[in-house]
Amino acid sequence: MEELLKDFEVPPKNSSEAALRRWRKLVTIVRNPRRRFRMIANLEKRSEAEQQKLKIKEKIRVALIVQKAALQFIDAAGPPDYKITDEVRQAKFGIEPDELASIVHGHDIKRLKSHGGVDGIAEKVTVSLDEGVCSENVSTRQRIYGFNRYTEKPPRNFWMFVWDALQDLTLIILMICAVVSIGVGLATEGWPKGMYDGAGILLSIILVGLVTAISDYRQSLQFRDLDREKKKISVQVTRDGRRQQVSIYDLVVGDVVHLGIGDQVPADGLFISGYSVQIDESSLSGETDPVDIYEQKPFLLSGTKVRDGSAKMLVTAVGMRTEWGKLMETLNEGGEDETPLQVKLNGVATIIGKIGLTFAVLTFLVLTVRFLIEKALHNEFTKWSSTDALTLLDYFAIAVTIIVVAVPEGLPLAVTLSLAFAMKQLMDERALVRHLSACETMGSASCICTDKTGTLTTNHMVVNKIWICEKIRNIGGNENKSIDELEIHESVFSILLRSIFLNSSAEVVKDENGKNSILGTPTETALLEFGLLLSADLDAYRRQFKILKVEPFNSDRKKMSVLVALPEGRIQAFCKGAPEIVLRMCEKVVDSSGEVVLLSEERVRDITEAINGFASDALRTLCVAVKDVGETFNENGIPDSGYTLIAVFGIKDPVRPGVKEAVQTCLAAGITVRMVTGDNINTAKAIAKECGILTAEENAIEGPEFSSKSPDEMKDIIPNIQVMARSKPSDKLNFVINLRNMFGEVVAVTGDGTNDAPALRRSDIGLAMGIAGTEVAKENADVIVMDDNFATIVNVAKWGRAVYINIQKFVQFQLTVNVVALIINFVSACISGSAPLTAVQLLWVNMIMDTLGALALATEPPNDALMKRPPVPRGASFITKPMWRNIIGQSIYQLIVLGVLNFDGKQLLKLTGSDATTVLNTVIFNSFVFCQVFNEINSREIEKINIFRGMFSSWIFLGVMASTVAFQVVIVEFLGTFASTVPLSWQLWLLCILIGSVSLIVGVIVKCIPVERAAVKPKHHDGYDALPSGPELA
Repeated sequence: MEELLKDFEVPPKNSSEAALRRWRKLVTIVRNPRRRFRMIANLEKRSEAEQQKLKIKEKIRVALIVQKAALQFIDAAGPPDYKITDEVRQAKFGIEPDELASIVHGHDIKRLKSHGGVDGIAEKVTVSLDEGVCSENVSTRQRIYGFNRYTEKPPRNFWMFVWDALQDLTLIILMICAVVSIGVGLATEGWPKGMYDGAGILLSIILVGLVTAISDYRQSLQFRDLDREKKKISVQVTRDGRRQQVSIYDLVVGDVVHLGIGDQVPADGLFISGYSVQIDESSLSGETDPVDIYEQKPFLLSGTKVRDGSAKMLVTAVGMRTEWGKLMETLNEGGEDETPLQVKLNGVATIIGKIGLTFAVLTFLVLTVRFLIEKALHNEFTKWSSTDALTLLDYFAIAVTIIVVAVPEGLPLAVTLSLAFAMKQLMDERALVRHLSACETMGSASCICTDKTGTLTTNHMVVNKIWICEKIRNIGGNENKSIDELEIHESVFSILLRSIFLNSSAEVVKDENGKNSILGTPTETALLEFGLLLSADLDAYRRQFKILKVEPFNSDRKKMSVLVALPEGRIQAFCKGAPEIVLRMCEKVVDSSGEVVLLSEERVRDITEAINGFASDALRTLCVAVKDVGETFNENGIPDSGYTLIAVFGIKDPVRPGVKEAVQTCLAAGITVRMVTGDNINTAKAIAKECGILTAEENAIEGPEFSSKSPDEMKDIIPNIQVMARSKPSDKLNFVINLRNMFGEVVAVTGDGTNDAPALRRSDIGLAMGIAGTEVAKENADVIVMDDNFATIVNVAKWGRAVYINIQKFVQFQLTVNVVALIINFVSACISGSAPLTAVQLLWVNMIMDTLGALALATEPPNDALMKRPPVPRGASFITKPMWRNIIGQSIYQLIVLGVLNFDGKQLLKLTGSDATTVLNTVIFNSFVFCQVFNEINSREIEKINIFRGMFSSWIFLGVMASTVAFQVVIVEFLGTFASTVPLSWQLWLLCILIGSVSLIVGVIVKCIPVERAAVKPKHHDGYDALPSGPELA
């Protein structure tokens, strides 16, 4: 089978268009393209949307080039000649929405100046740049200037799904057959008898259509919820005089938005204030060079990304008045790439469909030829009646229904159903899956490269120790500190407070209740909290000193620096960051007496010893330093040498509860956990040991050392690396690429920063942090971990495995039904000249094995045993040998039982009378259905004997089983005229149930038959023994 499926393979990420088109050409037998390909990317629509996007981008690019050229020829001009409508005037605004939008969109500095610059615009949209928008007039702003929403296609309603379900070619043919049957039946047998056969088929088709539509509609609702969750972005704004978070959809013109590195600009706007702002406009214009934003060039466009710096922005246009809004219209056209499993199962459906079509044609030919021979033998070849026409029509309907059963249209759709269910459950468990294939791929993950801060630790940081004036002080609790307690000179105390308060991106804000809270990264928050514990007045400090220039922290610089103008006219530079960076920049240090002295080698050793001591206690280390710059302000930058070291902080970030257990779960599941962090190697080792990741000291390495190795050296050391410390994003990317290319690992990578985007994109599964993660990281990720918790990542892996195994269960179940239904009808047609299963009965069987089977087996929740087996390797055969063993074993049993009943049932069951054939066919149909019901229970486990474990906690499975049995009773006992059945005695009901239940015993016997397995257990490349699988887990 795998050989036949080799062309039905696509990579889980970044598939080429050639690969996507290749498998589409091979799918030749499709009953219902509208339904089957609904969750498959529409390459034509995607191509059209891409062309549209390119046109919009080109238009923006040209506008920007023209604007840059026009800047050279700006001259003074009066106010523009335009009128304000009564509606705008009555709302107390002084500028029209289109006029306001065009200023930023056209980068029209001339028109901006004519309106009085940013302050003038703020006045015209009646907003204070310090206080922000008043919540009371948000609705008025939305009415005048619009909502920050983009035009989206209206959602499909339930009846559209019913219509899609009825587009099945075989069902349409059966409908025609049913109508013809009713016409001929009424003419020959009259009302109502002539209606029964045709009406039975029509009712079955309607039932199949409704059940299919309900299942598909529920899936669409789940995907709609997920899509809504994906688009949720929160932004920081100043409103009602305080800083707060609001949804991007609630943003209005006049809002003052706070932007930082990695943020997406949520609307068009004007720069108010900020430092070192660089914007990446490639998403809009295609230009990769970053754009500097400052007072003379203040235009910020929606959808662009903050590459560096921080800023405050005044919103001037939202929603469809922005170019990003027009781009967003085309964004979802064409759909998402199909997953590898969807493609593979389309291949399986195509292969089985061809076999089924062959059997259907043969069945029709055999039945027709036998019928014609019988007529010839009875010398009736020239005498034809409407009854003969009905018989031939019935044969044709049976052949078409065999195609319905034989072409497993539900196989690829079962993947979508399973993924939709898993994604919905994961959303409840704080993981948002952005791409369908990620959920599937995560089940094969063999390695997780995880961050430390916030993922393995709580991300709630507090200053625990401080090295200052050549002494280490322990900082206990949250009570206020004083100079006396720290035992430092007053001048050192003053400079320490300046370095904390002035060189910080954190802010103290008041919440709704008037209580103070700190907004900022956990490290910044910890330092600011410590500063506030020293009984200092933050606002007074910040009012007293003027900040001239800021270089914000990023993962490449590993430091943050500021230039500050002192009241007396001097300028000081403050720097804080990773000890190995800041210590290199220092030439002096504050000694025990509070004096500034040269930083000798002996003092460097003492400081390094203190840093390593902090790190060994699992503390994050951070150095702060100062430099007197003099009285001149250098526009080119902040000095990067000649600093005086003030202090070294040891910041505690405790390990999250449950992380150690989650790591152990991964190891038991054959998933290697590796910590990749920017922290000090000793801190990283201490945390890694506490989490159970690091087993030997030599398995830790620093990022720069790793990247300096040759490929051969990397090949030797990579299998043993458990911790990579002091790593830059480029080191992480290098590590991920080598894990995938050298060792064929399926790698999951966590990331939160803008610079993590390449590693997230190049990994098999990119996991972005929902709390600490930037919008850039989230956009490049496949899964967003909403609570930043490592245990949630393990949950994603568990659900990924559940999806894979659930689809295998369903395929095993469906192929068994296919084989039995095909062979029993074909053999019976060849030997007896009639098919024991009618069109209506086959339609019901199709519904059991397709929609209901998928619902029962593809939505089973994961169990703990899934994480006690190794991951499925790349390129592994999807239909495994144990699956073939189960399919063949169950098929042989069912064919023997049904064959015996078909050819010798009357004698065995002592059936006599005119209805003996109908009773026998009812028993065969009933036994066949119960064989499928019990085989569905069998299919819950492919290799284990205990098939009942967890069954009674799966309410979907139990519900499907109960409804299948209940409806089977209704069909046999009450719908005989439509389904060609007769009511059965309790003895025959018992017999049918017993025949079905023997499938459970057959399942146990079959699972004891050994299938071919490797004589030698493979070893994991890390040196661990491969974990037990198959019968060893029974």
